Amino acid sequence: MRNSGIAGAAALLAAATSAQAGGFQAPELSVRAQGMSNAGAAALAGADALAWNPAAIARSGREGVAGLSFRQTSLALTDTGSTLTRPGQAPVPAGGATRLEDAAEDFRAPSLALALPVTDRIAVGLAVTKPFHLRLEYPVPSFVRYDLHRNRIEMTEVRAAIAVRAADWLDLGVSLDAQETRAALDAASPNLAPASPDALQQLTAKGWDLGWGAGAQARFDDLTLAVGWRSAIERDLDGRLSMTGLAGPLATANFDAPAKVGFSTPWTLTVAGRWQATPELALHAQAQRSGWSRYDRIDLVFAGQTAAIVQAYEDTTSVALGAEWRARDALTVRAGVGFDPTPTPDLMREPGVPDADRTTYALGATFALSPAVDLDLAAASADFDAARLNRDLAFYAGTPAASSATLRGDIDRDELTVGLAVRTRF
Repeated sequence: MRNSGIAGAAALLAAATSAQAGGFQAPELSVRAQGMSNAGAAALAGADALAWNPAAIARSGREGVAGLSFRQTSLALTDTGSTLTRPGQAPVPAGGATRLEDAAEDFRAPSLALALPVTDRIAVGLAVTKPFHLRLEYPVPSFVRYDLHRNRIEMTEVRAAIAVRAADWLDLGVSLDAQETRAALDAASPNLAPASPDALQQLTAKGWDLGWGAGAQARFDDLTLAVGWRSAIERDLDGRLSMTGLAGPLATANFDAPAKVGFSTPWTLTVAGRWQATPELALHAQAQRSGWSRYDRIDLVFAGQTAAIVQAYEDTTSVALGAEWRARDALTVRAGVGFDPTPTPDLMREPGVPDADRTTYALGATFALSPAVDLDLAAASADFDAARLNRDLAFYAGTPAASSATLRGDIDRDELTVGLAVRTRF
């Protein structure tokens, strides 16, 4: 019954990689932009805008930025009728804890950026950010255990860019983006005997993958228009996948083997604008299209077997509006609001991706500590729409041991993020 482990492993990998959804695409790339809910981020100039637009450093001069954002997530899941069905038996409650709170760990997002002019028209830059993040840990046992016990996903990006002042009014830039992915996932699989403890699936995987970016900024008196592009990235991770604790006729499906995981994360197209309405007031707007339909399948190879897990993610468009007010020479205050729809379909929402449409409200400020040093502060509150878990899992399909689980529940989530950055010109 060797193939009985594939369904469980496939379910685990679906939780592992679908966690790269928009709901877990970390927006904490720049503290200054965060203070406007990232409105107009691609139209800003400076090293800390490099993560949004490689053209942003063409006129910034020598500049370095070091930032740290701290995100606190409140997440609660409530069981509304999850069940487990074993072969030849009627569905029974999934069991385990039915109210799960504080499952999401707090997130610290460091960011570094550097811009250096090479000539009066060419500049190079480097930015290090964490564009994706997810850390979930549910109690054992819980009603969601057959989808997820524990989830650790971290992506770190190193972006190297070159920008050119192509004309007095036009800046262009390109970048090479290297991203490291590290993942660790645990989930349960049911044994056939109701009194037997669950088996455990465990995955670890990591790898480096390359993408590219491009951007432009056009300046017309008091108006700046910008466009930024990030390519889709084909992920190719090496890791290890195991199944332990299967008993009775399922015992032959226990294994521990190398694994390869392949999938694609989306392209993004960002369009932004900045209008200097008065000498003191600047208005910002931004729209971002994310090609989540590229994330159409997960390819898994392990122990001489293959599996393809179909996903149903949808392209999304997020929007944001913001404003900056120069209150005095040494103080600029800002605010913004953004709307980010989830790419996860309602009929496939899982505990590994407890996502929903979100609206983010942000405030920020910049204090000029000296002619060469600025301090950026930001705070943002994300309000998530009510959403429901809707996850169907199949185990040991095509064998006499075929079993299934249906996960149904309510999701209650909100987030608070604060950030601080120091910008220096040298």
